[in-house]
Amino acid sequence: MADEYTPPKVWTWERKSGGKFANINRPVSGATHEKALPVGKHPLQLYSLATPNGVKVTVMLEELLAAGHAAEYDAWLIDIGAGDQFGSGFVALNPNSKIPAMLDRGTGQRVFESGSILLYLAEKFGAFMPENRVECLNWLFWQMGSAPYLGGGFGHFYKYAPEKFQYPIDRFTMEVKRQLDVLDRQLADRRYICGADYSIADMAIWPWYGALVLNEVYEAAEFLEAGSYTHLMRWANEIEARPAVQRGRMVNRTWGPEGEQLRQRHDASDFDLRTKDKTGG
Repeated sequence: MADEYTPPKVWTWERKSGGKFANINRPVSGATHEKALPVGKHPLQLYSLATPNGVKVTVMLEELLAAGHAAEYDAWLIDIGAGDQFGSGFVALNPNSKIPAMLDRGTGQRVFESGSILLYLAEKFGAFMPENRVECLNWLFWQMGSAPYLGGGFGHFYKYAPEKFQYPIDRFTMEVKRQLDVLDRQLADRRYICGADYSIADMAIWPWYGALVLNEVYEAAEFLEAGSYTHLMRWANEIEARPAVQRGRMVNRTWGPEGEQLRQRHDASDFDLRTKDKTGG
Protein backbone atom coordinates (compact mmCIF):
# COMPACT_ATOMS: atom_id res chain seq x y z
CA MET A 1 0.00 0.00 0.00
CA ALA A 2 1.32 3.42 -0.97
CA ASP A 3 0.25 5.05 2.31
CA GLU A 4 1.49 2.28 4.59
CA TYR A 5 3.39 3.64 7.57
CA THR A 6 6.97 2.56 8.09
CA PRO A 7 8.19 3.32 11.65
CA PRO A 8 11.49 5.22 11.81
CA LYS A 9 14.46 3.80 13.70
CA VAL A 10 13.94 6.42 16.42
CA TRP A 11 10.52 7.96 17.09
CA THR A 12 10.35 11.71 17.54
CA TRP A 13 7.39 13.85 18.61
CA GLU A 14 6.81 15.99 15.56
CA ARG A 15 3.06 16.62 15.64
CA LYS A 16 -0.04 16.09 17.73
CA SER A 17 -1.59 12.66 17.48
CA GLY A 18 -4.98 13.95 16.40
CA GLY A 19 -8.40 13.11 17.77
CA LYS A 20 -10.42 14.55 20.61
CA PHE A 21 -7.70 14.40 23.26
CA ALA A 22 -4.69 15.36 21.14
CA ASN A 23 -4.10 18.58 23.10
CA ILE A 24 -3.37 16.67 26.32
CA ASN A 25 -1.24 13.86 24.92
CA ARG A 26 2.50 14.28 25.27
CA PRO A 27 5.49 11.95 25.68
CA VAL A 28 6.83 13.52 28.89
CA SER A 29 5.53 13.77 32.45
CA GLY A 30 5.61 16.46 35.09
CA ALA A 31 3.89 19.78 35.70
CA THR A 32 3.40 22.35 32.96
CA HIS A 33 2.32 25.17 35.25
CA GLU A 34 2.06 26.19 38.87
CA LYS A 35 -1.40 25.66 40.34
CA ALA A 36 -2.25 24.77 43.91
CA LEU A 37 -5.13 22.43 44.59
CA PRO A 38 -8.15 23.74 46.54
CA VAL A 39 -8.85 22.13 49.92
CA GLY A 40 -12.26 21.78 51.51
CA LYS A 41 -13.53 21.03 54.99
CA HIS A 42 -13.73 17.24 54.92
CA PRO A 43 -11.01 14.67 55.68
CA LEU A 44 -11.22 13.19 52.18
CA GLN A 45 -10.31 15.46 49.28
CA LEU A 46 -11.02 14.07 45.82
CA TYR A 47 -9.74 15.62 42.60
CA SER A 48 -11.44 14.08 39.63
CA LEU A 49 -13.72 14.11 36.60
CA ALA A 50 -16.73 11.88 35.89
CA THR A 51 -15.01 9.60 33.42
CA PRO A 52 -15.46 5.87 34.17
CA ASN A 53 -12.37 5.89 36.40
CA GLY A 54 -13.62 8.91 38.28
CA VAL A 55 -17.12 7.48 38.69
CA LYS A 56 -15.72 4.39 40.42
CA VAL A 57 -14.54 6.50 43.34
CA THR A 58 -17.53 8.82 43.71
CA VAL A 59 -19.83 5.80 43.63
CA MET A 60 -17.75 4.19 46.38
CA LEU A 61 -17.87 7.33 48.51
CA GLU A 62 -21.62 7.72 48.06
CA GLU A 63 -22.15 4.03 48.87
CA LEU A 64 -20.08 4.43 52.03
CA LEU A 65 -22.16 7.41 53.11
CA ALA A 66 -25.39 5.57 52.32
CA ALA A 67 -24.20 2.70 54.49
CA GLY A 68 -23.64 5.05 57.42
CA HIS A 69 -19.87 5.45 57.29
CA ALA A 70 -18.17 8.76 58.12
CA ALA A 71 -16.84 9.18 54.58
CA GLU A 72 -17.75 12.78 53.89
CA TYR A 73 -15.68 14.26 51.11
CA ASP A 74 -15.02 17.27 48.94
CA ALA A 75 -14.91 16.52 45.21
CA TRP A 76 -13.05 19.09 43.14
CA LEU A 77 -13.29 19.20 39.37
CA ILE A 78 -10.14 18.48 37.39
CA ASP A 79 -10.80 19.57 33.80
CA ILE A 80 -8.49 17.31 31.82
CA GLY A 81 -9.39 19.06 28.57
CA ALA A 82 -7.97 22.28 30.04
CA GLY A 83 -4.87 20.51 31.36
CA ASP A 84 -5.68 20.81 35.08
CA GLN A 85 -3.99 17.44 35.63
CA PHE A 86 -0.65 19.02 34.72
CA GLY A 87 -0.82 21.67 37.45
CA SER A 88 1.91 21.43 40.08
CA GLY A 89 -0.51 20.66 42.91
CA PHE A 90 -2.13 17.77 41.07
CA VAL A 91 1.20 16.35 39.90
CA ALA A 92 2.39 16.37 43.52
CA LEU A 93 -0.67 14.27 44.37
CA ASN A 94 -0.38 12.00 41.33
CA PRO A 95 2.92 12.04 39.40
CA ASN A 96 1.15 10.20 36.58
CA SER A 97 -1.21 13.15 35.95
CA LYS A 98 -4.34 11.02 35.67
CA ILE A 99 -7.64 11.34 37.49
CA PRO A 100 -8.80 10.42 40.05
CA ALA A 101 -6.47 11.33 42.89
CA MET A 102 -7.33 11.66 46.56
CA LEU A 103 -5.80 13.08 49.71
CA ASP A 104 -6.75 11.70 53.11
CA ARG A 105 -6.11 14.71 55.33
CA GLY A 106 -6.51 12.59 58.44
CA THR A 107 -3.49 10.46 57.62
CA GLY A 108 -1.70 12.69 55.12
CA GLN A 109 -1.79 9.82 52.63
CA ARG A 110 -2.06 10.53 48.94
CA VAL A 111 -3.84 7.86 46.91
CA PHE A 112 -3.91 7.64 43.13
CA GLU A 113 -5.11 5.09 40.58
CA SER A 114 -8.81 4.33 40.87
CA GLY A 115 -8.34 0.71 41.93
CA SER A 116 -5.94 1.74 44.66
CA ILE A 117 -8.42 4.34 45.94
CA LEU A 118 -11.24 1.76 46.05
CA LEU A 119 -9.05 -0.67 47.97
CA TYR A 120 -7.84 2.07 50.34
CA LEU A 121 -11.40 3.13 51.15
CA ALA A 122 -12.61 -0.46 51.56
CA GLU A 123 -9.86 -1.15 54.07
CA LYS A 124 -10.18 2.21 55.83
CA PHE A 125 -13.93 1.77 56.45
CA GLY A 126 -14.12 -2.02 56.53
CA ALA A 127 -16.78 -2.04 53.85
CA PHE A 128 -17.62 -3.53 50.45
CA MET A 129 -14.94 -6.19 50.68
CA PRO A 130 -16.52 -9.66 50.60
CA GLU A 131 -15.37 -12.53 52.77
CA ASN A 132 -13.36 -13.94 49.89
CA ARG A 133 -11.00 -10.97 49.64
CA VAL A 134 -8.72 -12.59 47.08
CA GLU A 135 -11.61 -13.22 44.70
CA CYS A 136 -12.58 -9.56 44.96
CA LEU A 137 -9.02 -8.49 44.22
CA ASN A 138 -8.92 -10.88 41.27
CA TRP A 139 -11.77 -8.96 39.67
CA LEU A 140 -10.53 -5.54 40.73
CA PHE A 141 -7.22 -6.19 39.03
CA TRP A 142 -8.99 -7.80 36.08
CA GLN A 143 -10.77 -4.53 35.51
CA MET A 144 -7.61 -2.46 35.85
CA GLY A 145 -5.83 -4.66 33.34
CA SER A 146 -8.73 -5.07 30.90
CA ALA A 147 -10.18 -1.56 30.65
CA PRO A 148 -7.25 -0.09 28.66
CA TYR A 149 -8.29 -2.38 25.80
CA LEU A 150 -11.80 -0.96 26.08
CA GLY A 151 -10.92 2.71 26.55
CA GLY A 152 -7.56 3.31 24.96
CA GLY A 153 -8.15 0.61 22.36
CA PHE A 154 -11.75 0.14 21.28
CA GLY A 155 -13.11 3.48 22.51
CA HIS A 156 -10.33 5.47 20.92
CA PHE A 157 -10.45 3.89 17.47
CA TYR A 158 -14.24 3.45 17.34
CA LYS A 159 -15.26 6.83 18.79
CA TYR A 160 -12.43 9.35 19.02
CA ALA A 161 -9.75 8.69 16.39
CA PRO A 162 -9.67 11.33 13.63
CA GLU A 163 -9.88 8.56 11.02
CA LYS A 164 -11.57 5.15 11.12
CA PHE A 165 -9.44 2.11 10.29
CA GLN A 166 -10.84 -1.41 10.16
CA TYR A 167 -7.81 -3.25 11.54
CA PRO A 168 -7.66 -1.60 15.01
CA ILE A 169 -11.45 -1.48 15.31
CA ASP A 170 -11.72 -5.19 14.49
CA ARG A 171 -8.80 -6.05 16.78
CA PHE A 172 -10.16 -4.23 19.82
CA THR A 173 -13.80 -5.11 19.17
CA MET A 174 -12.84 -8.78 19.27
CA GLU A 175 -11.12 -8.32 22.62
CA VAL A 176 -13.92 -6.23 24.14
CA LYS A 177 -16.54 -8.80 23.12
CA ARG A 178 -14.38 -11.49 24.71
CA GLN A 179 -14.29 -9.44 27.92
CA LEU A 180 -18.06 -8.98 27.82
CA ASP A 181 -18.42 -12.73 27.48
CA VAL A 182 -16.12 -13.24 30.49
CA LEU A 183 -18.39 -11.02 32.58
CA ASP A 184 -21.59 -12.55 31.23
CA ARG A 185 -20.43 -16.04 32.18
CA GLN A 186 -19.29 -14.88 35.62
CA LEU A 187 -22.70 -13.33 36.29
CA ALA A 188 -24.71 -16.30 35.00
CA ASP A 189 -25.07 -17.76 38.49
CA ARG A 190 -24.10 -14.81 40.69
CA ARG A 191 -26.01 -11.67 41.59
CA TYR A 192 -22.81 -9.63 41.79
CA ILE A 193 -19.34 -10.09 40.38
CA CYS A 194 -17.99 -11.90 43.46
CA GLY A 195 -21.20 -13.66 44.49
CA ALA A 196 -24.01 -12.56 46.76
CA ASP A 197 -22.27 -9.45 48.09
CA TYR A 198 -21.98 -6.09 46.36
CA SER A 199 -18.32 -5.06 46.44
CA ILE A 200 -15.62 -2.77 45.11
CA ALA A 201 -15.29 -5.21 42.21
CA ASP A 202 -18.77 -4.20 41.04
CA MET A 203 -17.96 -0.52 41.58
CA ALA A 204 -14.80 -0.84 39.50
CA ILE A 205 -16.35 -2.77 36.62
CA TRP A 206 -19.74 -1.08 36.28
CA PRO A 207 -18.62 2.41 35.13
CA TRP A 208 -16.77 0.82 32.22
CA TYR A 209 -18.60 -2.34 31.22
CA GLY A 210 -22.02 -1.68 32.71
CA ALA A 211 -22.16 1.76 31.12
CA LEU A 212 -20.91 0.26 27.86
CA VAL A 213 -23.73 -2.26 27.50
CA LEU A 214 -26.26 0.39 28.60
CA ASN A 215 -25.02 2.52 25.67
CA GLU A 216 -23.70 5.25 27.94
CA VAL A 217 -20.05 4.87 26.87
CA TYR A 218 -18.97 5.24 23.20
CA GLU A 219 -22.56 4.75 21.96
CA ALA A 220 -21.56 1.28 20.82
CA ALA A 221 -24.17 -1.02 22.39
CA GLU A 222 -25.74 -1.93 19.06
CA PHE A 223 -22.37 -2.40 17.38
CA LEU A 224 -21.30 -4.78 20.15
CA GLU A 225 -24.69 -6.56 20.35
CA ALA A 226 -24.82 -5.70 24.03
CA GLY A 227 -28.30 -7.13 24.48
CA SER A 228 -26.99 -10.63 23.80
CA TYR A 229 -25.09 -10.56 27.11
CA THR A 230 -28.22 -11.12 29.16
CA HIS A 231 -26.62 -11.76 32.56
CA LEU A 232 -24.37 -8.76 32.19
CA MET A 233 -27.33 -6.59 31.17
CA ARG A 234 -29.31 -7.72 34.22
CA TRP A 235 -26.40 -6.80 36.49
CA ALA A 236 -25.77 -3.48 34.73
CA ASN A 237 -29.38 -2.39 35.16
CA GLU A 238 -29.47 -3.43 38.81
CA ILE A 239 -26.32 -1.47 39.64
CA GLU A 240 -27.54 1.58 37.74
CA ALA A 241 -30.73 1.66 39.81
CA ARG A 242 -28.85 2.08 43.10
CA PRO A 243 -29.39 5.62 44.50
CA ALA A 244 -25.72 5.94 45.51
CA VAL A 245 -24.65 5.05 41.99
CA GLN A 246 -27.01 7.65 40.55
CA ARG A 247 -25.50 10.26 42.86
CA GLY A 248 -21.93 9.16 42.32
CA ARG A 249 -22.10 9.38 38.56
CA MET A 250 -23.26 13.03 38.81
CA VAL A 251 -20.22 14.19 40.76
CA ASN A 252 -17.61 16.11 38.70
CA ARG A 253 -19.73 15.66 35.58
CA THR A 254 -19.58 18.51 33.06
CA TRP A 255 -21.59 17.10 30.15
CA GLY A 256 -25.06 15.76 29.48
CA PRO A 257 -28.33 17.19 30.84
CA GLU A 258 -27.83 19.98 33.35
CA GLY A 259 -29.76 18.09 36.01
CA GLU A 260 -27.27 15.22 35.83
CA GLN A 261 -24.23 17.42 36.45
CA LEU A 262 -22.66 18.28 39.78
CA ARG A 263 -19.36 19.91 38.93
CA GLN A 264 -18.18 19.97 42.56
CA ARG A 265 -19.51 18.21 45.61
CA HIS A 266 -18.96 19.42 49.18
CA ASP A 267 -22.09 18.30 51.01
CA ALA A 268 -24.95 15.84 50.56
CA SER A 269 -27.30 18.79 50.11
CA ASP A 270 -25.46 19.68 46.89
CA PHE A 271 -27.48 16.96 45.18
CA ASP A 272 -30.84 18.46 46.10
CA LEU A 273 -31.01 21.12 43.39
CA ARG A 274 -29.52 18.80 40.77
CA THR A 275 -32.10 16.13 41.56
CA LYS A 276 -34.93 18.65 41.26
CA ASP A 277 -33.56 19.82 37.93
CA LYS A 278 -33.34 16.22 36.70
CA THR A 279 -36.89 15.28 37.74
CA GLY A 280 -38.46 18.59 36.89
CA GLY A 281 -39.45 19.12 40.52
